[in-house]
Amino acid sequence: MLFRRQEANDDLMSQRYFIVVILCLAALLPGRMANAQEIDFDSLLIREYTVENPTYMPIIGIATGSMHFIGDVSNTYPTLLTNNYGVRVNISSPPFDKKRTFLVNFFLLTGELSGNERSFTELERNLNFNSRITAFGINLEYNFGHLIKKESPMLKPFISVGFEPFMFSAKGDLSRMEGTYNYWSDGSIRDIPESDINDAGNEVLMRDWNYETDLREANLYGLGNYSQFSFAVPFDLGVDFNVSPRMKFRMGTSFHMSFTDLIDNVSSEGEGIVGNSANDHFMFSYVSLHFDLFSEPKTRTEELLFAELDDFDYLMFEDDDGDGVLNGSDNCPETPAGVEVDSLGCPLDFDLDGVPDYIDQEDSWMYAIVDSVGVEMDEAELIRLLATREAVSRSELHLYMSPEGQQKQMSLSDLDEKFHVLDANSDAYLSFDELLISIDEFFDYQSFMDTDEVYLIINFFFAQ
Repeated sequence: MLFRRQEANDDLMSQRYFIVVILCLAALLPGRMANAQEIDFDSLLIREYTVENPTYMPIIGIATGSMHFIGDVSNTYPTLLTNNYGVRVNISSPPFDKKRTFLVNFFLLTGELSGNERSFTELERNLNFNSRITAFGINLEYNFGHLIKKESPMLKPFISVGFEPFMFSAKGDLSRMEGTYNYWSDGSIRDIPESDINDAGNEVLMRDWNYETDLREANLYGLGNYSQFSFAVPFDLGVDFNVSPRMKFRMGTSFHMSFTDLIDNVSSEGEGIVGNSANDHFMFSYVSLHFDLFSEPKTRTEELLFAELDDFDYLMFEDDDGDGVLNGSDNCPETPAGVEVDSLGCPLDFDLDGVPDYIDQEDSWMYAIVDSVGVEMDEAELIRLLATREAVSRSELHLYMSPEGQQKQMSLSDLDEKFHVLDANSDAYLSFDELLISIDEFFDYQSFMDTDEVYLIINFFFAQ
C-alpha cells in the first residue's frame, strides 16, 4: 500500500505531532528501558518561575523575654528570677529594597520593672518598687544586606534605633495587714521601728510582695504629682535565624534610654531619699517569631497546556530520504529519491520476492528464490550456492540471530477486534498516519478508546 501525505491537513497534523511524541515516549520508555527510571510526565506540565518584583507586605512578630531596670533603686541580690517578663508585638513595614536591608518597625511593648534594695547600715535605703511599662514606638532596622551577598542566609545580624513614648506607674510594697514594714539593722522586718525596741508588739513581719501603695500619691520624697508619661530612645541588636522563606526566629536585646528619672519614684530632686542625676533606663532581652503571611511569593508555579522540551530530538521526526515517512517510522531510511514506498518507508515489492520494484528485472512468483536483481534462479545455480562453504560474516550475524529480550513482533490479529477499525486502508498494518488519526480523535473526544487503550495502540505500533 502506498504512503500518501495528507496535503490538506498538514497544518492541523503538525500541531498534533508534539502530543504524539510525548505519548510515544511514554509507551516506549517503560518497555524498552527496563532499568530506566519512570518519567513523571505530569511534572513536564508544571513550570516554576521567579517573580521579578514581588510585592512585600508587613511582617508580624511576637516576642517574649525579661525586662531589667537600670536606675536609682537596684536589686541588691540580682538573679534571673528578679527580672520581670515582658511581651512585644512588632509589625514591619514593606522594605525599601529587594534585599530587605532597611525596615521600619512599629511595636507595642508591655511589661513590668521592679527593684528591691536592702541595706543593713542605711535603713532608709530599704526600698522597693514595681512599675508597669507600656510603650508604643517606631524604629529603623538595618540588617547588613549590603554586606551579605547570599540572598537568604541562615543567620543575619541586625541593629536598629528608634523613638517611643511610654507610660509607667510606680507602686511599692510598704505594708501588710499586720502593719507597716520597719527594717532593722539585724536584717529583720518588724511592725515597729528599731528605735522603739522597748515598746509593745515588736513582731517579725514577712513581705507579702504585694505592691499595694501608689508611690506618687504617697509623696514620700517630696516629688509631688509628677507626670508618669515620658519618652525613650530604644537601641536594638540581635540575630535572625531564617527558619523558612516566610518565618524567622530572632534573639535580641533592646536598651531603652529614657528621659525621666522617676520610674522608680526616686530622683535627684527628691527630699530625704535622693537619687543620682542620671535618668532611669531599662532593657528588654527577648526571643521572637516573625511571620511573613501576606507578601507575594518569590517563585510561582503554573500549569501548562503543553510542555516544551529543550533537549528533544526532533531529528526522529524529520524525513531524511524524502519518501514521506518520518525517520522514527522509516524501516528503509536510505530510499533513493523518487522511488514509491509503502507505509513503512520501504520500496514497493509487487511480486514479494524481496527485491524492490525499482531494481527488480522480472516478475517472479511469490517467495521465489531470486538473485540480487530479482531474476529467478534455476536449479543449477541453487546447487552451486549450496556447495559454497563461505561462513556468515560476523558483521551480518545480527541478520540471522535475534538479540535476547527483543520484543515479540505482533500483528493486527493479536489485538481485540474493536481495534481493527483503526486500520483504515485494511492492509493489516497500522501505519503512522493511522496512529496519528486515532490519537487526534481521542483528543477531539471522538474516539471509543480510553487513555490506557491509547497507550496499548502506541505499544502495538512499535511491536508490529
